[in-house]
Amino acid sequence: MNPGKVVDPYRMDENLKLGTDYNPPRIPLKFAYPEDGGDFAHATLRCVGIGKCRVPQAETTMCPSFQVTREEKHTTRGRARMLYEMLKGDVVTDGWQSNEVKDALDLCLACKGCTNDCPVNVDMPTYKAEFLHHHYKSAKRWRPRHAYAFGYIDQAARLASHIPELANIATRTPGLSQLTKLVAGIDRKRPLPSFAPMTLQEWFARRGGTTNPTGRPVVLFPDTFNNYFHTQVGVACVEAIEAAGWRVVMPEQHICCGRPLYDYGFLDEAERYLHRVLDVLRPELRAGTPVVGMEPSCLAVFKDELPKLLPHDDDAKRLTRNALHFAEFFQTYGIKPPALEGRALLWGHCHQRATGGMSPDRQLLEGMGLEVEDLRGGCCGLAGSWGFESGKCDISMDCGEQALLPAVRDAEDDRVVVADGFSCKTQIEDAGTGREALHIAEIMKLAREHGVRATADGAVSAAPARPAPPWRTRALRVSAAVALAAAATAVGVRAARS
Repeated sequence: MNPGKVVDPYRMDENLKLGTDYNPPRIPLKFAYPEDGGDFAHATLRCVGIGKCRVPQAETTMCPSFQVTREEKHTTRGRARMLYEMLKGDVVTDGWQSNEVKDALDLCLACKGCTNDCPVNVDMPTYKAEFLHHHYKSAKRWRPRHAYAFGYIDQAARLASHIPELANIATRTPGLSQLTKLVAGIDRKRPLPSFAPMTLQEWFARRGGTTNPTGRPVVLFPDTFNNYFHTQVGVACVEAIEAAGWRVVMPEQHICCGRPLYDYGFLDEAERYLHRVLDVLRPELRAGTPVVGMEPSCLAVFKDELPKLLPHDDDAKRLTRNALHFAEFFQTYGIKPPALEGRALLWGHCHQRATGGMSPDRQLLEGMGLEVEDLRGGCCGLAGSWGFESGKCDISMDCGEQALLPAVRDAEDDRVVVADGFSCKTQIEDAGTGREALHIAEIMKLAREHGVRATADGAVSAAPARPAPPWRTRALRVSAAVALAAAATAVGVRAARS
């Protein structure tokens, strides 16, 4: 295979065993690794080098970064090998503090594609979260600014929701937005999403809760993204479930699945978030109430990360068992959707593909009467907060260009683009495709409100507007914030003069 080079190769039956000197160190782990006997070393040996992750075209989800860079270290196989070498200690000698391993994992989008597409189900997102958890335990290592900005996005959004108008000025105004990005470690090329004028939980409380007080209960989980940003999606989900006769139960407290925390190794904090979710939902979980997720990545936490972090918690098992993606809920309980004619381009969030698949979504849309093109392959490229990180906007867009973005640009004007994921919809918008993707609940809302010919009549050209409180309320909170800022400035000036 290499003309002019003579080698003395291993025999076919040589080097097939690890050897008697293989005894990697075992340290306490955060995840359970039940399929590997609780052994991280065994998990790193799961890869047998088949190389399906090296497919250069976007035929499967994994590995989006390899589809762009064509570098072996950006494949599932390459990363698994690096982790193996880290534990073995011959090539990578600084163990969990290794910068080489961290660099190999840095372009992992944690898309979960390998958990489904890999023949031996290598789980690189879990390995990455485990590695970062231990990597940053050392005083030598400090997490970058964006890890805190995005890892705790639920807390930032919770704070911004008190005065979203001022928060949007800071994140959307030229000059101020660049300063915000610099402080948070966000790529300067990436637009920042705007906060909703009213949270979904506030809208639900203002309307007096559910409109079906005697219906069968279902918990609608108020994830951070649809509670604080895309509240129109949450409204559509509530109305779709209530139109089927169910009683929507929505927690009043601030709760979060902690999805972004995993991407930066905040596993102790993620575990605390999950315990809080269980505390809030415990009565419904023990009553067998289904829990429906609007955001695929957040619902996927309950199906995937939860049983790995809390493997011996019975309430956690109940949540995993009762957690359903939005369309999965309708299919599981045989709920008939409203009729709608036309054609749809369906894009599935990577985490949903790995934790339930897109069949329920396709069947639900087809049940409405739509002709569905199921778009597959690759990742949108935004992958939660990954595409927001400084220096990653370009490669994030390149990942999206492998399949999703060209298909959206080429879609006919009368073909509605359906995507439930916040990241996917944001990437489609930021890429300048000229199209706006809709959540499947928004499609159902349009069908109910505009009739069976909503697509032909152009009603799907834009998403429904986000709910907002009365203008007096908005004016009052902005005025109060401005007055408080002015008073603080005056106190500061007076103190400086004295």
